[in-house]
This record gives sequence, structure tokens and C-alpha cells, in this order.
Amino acid sequence: MLIMLPPSETKRSGGGRSSLDLDALSLPSLRLQRERILDALAGLSAKPSTAARVLGLSPRQLGEIEVNARVRSAGTMAAIDRYTGVLYDAVDAASLAPAERRWLGAHVLIHTAPLGPVGALDRIPAYRMGASVSLPGAPTLKRVWADAVTEALAQAAPRFVLDLRSEAYVALGPVPAGSASVYVRVVSDAGGGAVRALNHFNKHAKGALVRALAEDRPRLSTGRGLAQWAAGRGLRMSEGAPGEILLFA
Repeated sequence: MLIMLPPSETKRSGGGRSSLDLDALSLPSLRLQRERILDALAGLSAKPSTAARVLGLSPRQLGEIEVNARVRSAGTMAAIDRYTGVLYDAVDAASLAPAERRWLGAHVLIHTAPLGPVGALDRIPAYRMGASVSLPGAPTLKRVWADAVTEALAQAAPRFVLDLRSEAYVALGPVPAGSASVYVRVVSDAGGGAVRALNHFNKHAKGALVRALAEDRPRLSTGRGLAQWAAGRGLRMSEGAPGEILLFA
């Protein structure tokens, strides 16, 4: 099983002494795209006023431009530890046992905007860039990533893909057609009918799901098997539209 997660806008600063090593990242066929986006991001960082506009930074966030300028030389940490916010707080990867963290490393990809999908234990620097950013002098992120990521996923050939990404990141790398995959939509039935869960509950439910999977490390290959495992875990899931499974927050 392969789990695909969205990133978070909020991140921990700092990192270890080692800088970004593109050769050590998961899905190595994406190296050319990674180089292209990193070069464009570095070029943007040399123009602070343009960078602030393109990245949508407030005056209090201008320090993020320097963070991007040092993206190739800054210290790194495991991607699952780099991100903060509701989803990643619910995963709470730092508190997982070593075997559970290794399972995350083998089964989880986090879809970043500048590096594409990276492994949960791949070491990455801090950065500021989202899925909607259009870098001057570079094609749109969808043109850079979509086909390349889909092909890289096809080469990886996971038996089953559990897609927890937001729609913006799904567009930057659709799961290959014909693959066994389900897209998870978080819903609430507090009003008597299934409605889309609000952002906080959506993210928390996804993070709690990933943590539970890491703790149990089940062997799953279908959406039905996922739902059966979830029921035993006290999590409520049901089938939605074709290729979709509903997770109740």
C-alpha cells in the first residue's frame, strides 16, 4: 500500500547538518523536474518584491524569501517531521515507535510543490511554496509535475494507493489510470446526512488515520479491506462515488 499525503504550509525550522540531496529522494526519475523548480525558486528569491507578490507573503512573512534562497544549502530533516499543523500533529510521528516510523518511510509519500512527492523519511529543507504558485520563467506546476509524477508512480507500481491529498495536489500528479486506488473524502453526518467536513476536522481525521495505519501496519490492497480494518479500529468508513471512500470525522 502507498499512502499519498498533502504537505502543510506550516513547517518546523532548522534541521541537521546535511543539506538537500536530490539523489537520495524517493521517485528518483523526478530529478530533472526538481532541479527545474529549485532553480526557478532560487531565481525568484533574488527579487524580493516579486517573490513577496508571487508567494503571497505578508510583511511579517518576508523572512520566507531567505528560507527559499537557502533551500539547497539549509539543514534538512525527515519530511514527516518537517511539517506541522493539524494533520501532522495528529500523526505525531515523533512519538511513534521505530518500526512504525520505518513503516511510514516505506509506505508514505508527501506531495510537495518544489520537490514533487517525497518519502516520509526523505530529508528535506524548509521552504515556502504552495501548489497554486506560478514561478516566473517556469511552466506552471501542473505542466512540470502532472505527467512526470503519474509516470513515476506507475514505475513504482504500488499494489494499492490510498490518496489523502487535497485536490490541488492531486492535479499535480494523478494516480495512474487503472491502478487500484481510492481517494479519501472526509465527511461529517452531524446534520443527518454526509457533508464535507470542515478543514480542521478533515485534516485531523486524515492524520489520525495515518497514525492508526502506522501503528497497526495492516496489509491492505482494496478499499473494502481498508474499510474492514477501519471498522475494527473504531473508525467509520463507507464507499462513496467510484474510486472514493468516505471517512467520517
